[in-house]
Amino acid sequence: MKGKVSLTFRLTPEYFHMPVITYREALNQALREEMRRDERVFLMGEEVGLYQGAYKVSQGLLEEFGEKRVIDTPITEEAFTGVGVGAAMVGLRPVIEMMTFNFSIVAMDQIVNSAAKIRYMSGGQFKIPMVIRGPGGAAHSLAAQHSHSLETWFCYVPGLKVVMPGVPKDAKGLLKSAIRDDNPVIFIEGELLYGTKGEVPEGEYTIPLGKADIKRKGSDVTIIAYSKMVLLAMEAAEELAKEGIEVEIVDPRTLRPLDETTILNSVRKTNRAVIVEEGWEFGGFGAQIAEIIYRKAFDYIDAPIERVAARNVPMPYAKNLEMATIPNKARVIEAVKKVLYFD
Repeated sequence: MKGKVSLTFRLTPEYFHMPVITYREALNQALREEMRRDERVFLMGEEVGLYQGAYKVSQGLLEEFGEKRVIDTPITEEAFTGVGVGAAMVGLRPVIEMMTFNFSIVAMDQIVNSAAKIRYMSGGQFKIPMVIRGPGGAAHSLAAQHSHSLETWFCYVPGLKVVMPGVPKDAKGLLKSAIRDDNPVIFIEGELLYGTKGEVPEGEYTIPLGKADIKRKGSDVTIIAYSKMVLLAMEAAEELAKEGIEVEIVDPRTLRPLDETTILNSVRKTNRAVIVEEGWEFGGFGAQIAEIIYRKAFDYIDAPIERVAARNVPMPYAKNLEMATIPNKARVIEAVKKVLYFD
């Protein structure tokens, strides 16, 4: 397990008194419940079996389901992703774990040229019900080859769905929906979120893909943030509330398909928008959200949209430089005050 975060994220009051579990445990529950529900679901990847996952998401699954459904692989991302595509074509429902999404680059040909296109190229004769999941984003000094946010690359490809949950409740409900989906789903988990805690409903529930969630209601400015940036936005909002600034936080949860309606309704109410993402600013997914707001809600916005994103450099190894690269609370607060013309 890499890094420990003790943050506890609390949802709206109706979720109080639910079991509090970690993001990691929520994902484990989703996998376990779906494997019990459907014998076609299986997990495959590096160290998912005996080691129980690099981040312990697959803890106990090998013991319960056996080595035919929890499969350890060599370090061969392209090969085992390709096996997943083939398995999906013949009716199984593979869940492919990337030790980090930085390694998915090795498997891009299988993801982009096979998984995303086969249903279209076969005239609908083959569905590809597979999930490719694992951690993304910066961690604790894991440096340039283990720390990047590559969701924009996947969002660019028609045929892929892209999901990025920020809290345990969403992680469980969305992963269950992703496994049941008949399309390839890229499911990126925040690398520093595995130890975070939150209330998770007991029993069976799913969250539909493509449905955003308002994590905090407010009237002065809308922050659109996803994955780990939801927690950062919440911290900034609490700080700004002390100055009388009420921030509304919209978490898209699914980037493709994107719930434009919830984002636009919030911006039309607050008339100001700040987009927070962990990925690089140049060509980042936040630019797509900004374009949608400008095109569909231009007459409602009272200030230019601000974006808070990673600096346009490879992730440094040094801790202080890593922290200077990714968004922080001060930058979010500064952006909010800028759209309010406070500075």
